[in-house]
Amino acid sequence: MRTKTGTFVPKTGTNVHLEANVADYRAAIASALRDELGLTHRAVKTAMRWTGASERTVKYWIAGERGPSGEHLIALAKHSDIVFHMVLLLADRHDGADAE
Repeated sequence: MRTKTGTFVPKTGTNVHLEANVADYRAAIASALRDELGLTHRAVKTAMRWTGASERTVKYWIAGERGPSGEHLIALAKHSDIVFHMVLLLADRHDGADAE
């Protein structure tokens, strides 16, 4: 009789998402959004207009409970210089304005 082994993917190699990095990312983006927009309902509406995300989603971002991903992060960086610079800092990259 043949033994069923199934599909097994070993957990070796590098971790793609480290918990500390995820928490730092969420906190950094939340801080940037609060600095740029504040904590008012108008701030939430502005971020919703920029990204097309729901009100609840934007509130999670501002609170630092979750972080924007993909196209939402790009839309935020497109409209907010602070978010753009925060993404560069998190990526350990520097733009031309920082090279003084």
